[in-house]
Amino acid sequence: MNEERSTLKRLKLLPVLFRKQDAEKMTPHAGMFLSRAVKKGLIYRINWGNYINSFLYGFPGVEKVGCFLKPPAYISCEWALNYHGISLQSPTVCTVITLSTSVGKKRNIQYQGITIEFSRIAPSLFFGFTYQDRFYMASPEKAILDTIYYRKVIPARDELELDKVDFNLLSKMANRFPNSVSRTILMSCHISSV
Repeated sequence: MNEERSTLKRLKLLPVLFRKQDAEKMTPHAGMFLSRAVKKGLIYRINWGNYINSFLYGFPGVEKVGCFLKPPAYISCEWALNYHGISLQSPTVCTVITLSTSVGKKRNIQYQGITIEFSRIAPSLFFGFTYQDRFYMASPEKAILDTIYYRKVIPARDELELDKVDFNLLSKMANRFPNSVSRTILMSCHISSV
C-alpha cells in the first residue's frame, strides 16, 4: 500500500507526456519504477524512453504525441489537410515534419490505430505552422506544399475544398521550395482558377 502511494505521488510530478530522463530526476531506480508502472497500467510506453502518464491524464491526441517524440516538429501533409477541412478523407497516417535525423519507416509509431510517420525537412523549409492546443500544425498552404514535396502529388486533388486556401500565400511559400514543387503548384493554381 505504501509503495502504491509512493508510485502515485511520483506520477503526479510527471506531465502527461514524459521521457525516462524525467523519471530519473524523481527516483534513483527509474527503470524499475517505469517497468512496474507500465505493468500496473498506470503509464503507457510509446516507444523506448517515451511514456504517457495515462492513469492521471488519459491519452493525448496523435498530434501531441507526434510532436513530442521528435522535437522540433509540426504536423503536416494529409493529416493537416484534413484538420483544416481541405481534404474530407480521413487519413490513417499522421505525418510529423521534423529537423531530427532519426526518421524513416523503421521509426514509425503505431498509436491509437494511427501510424505516426516522421519526415525530415531542411531548416530552410521548416516554417509555415502555428501552435495549437500544445502541438504545431502546418497552415493549409504549407500542408499542400509539404504534401507535394513528400508525395509528389496531392491525393484526391479533385475532391479538395480549396476555398480556405490563400493562393497568394501559397505561391510565395512555394518560391522557397524546389522548382518541381513550384511547377506543380502553378499547374494546380491554373486548374483551380479556370
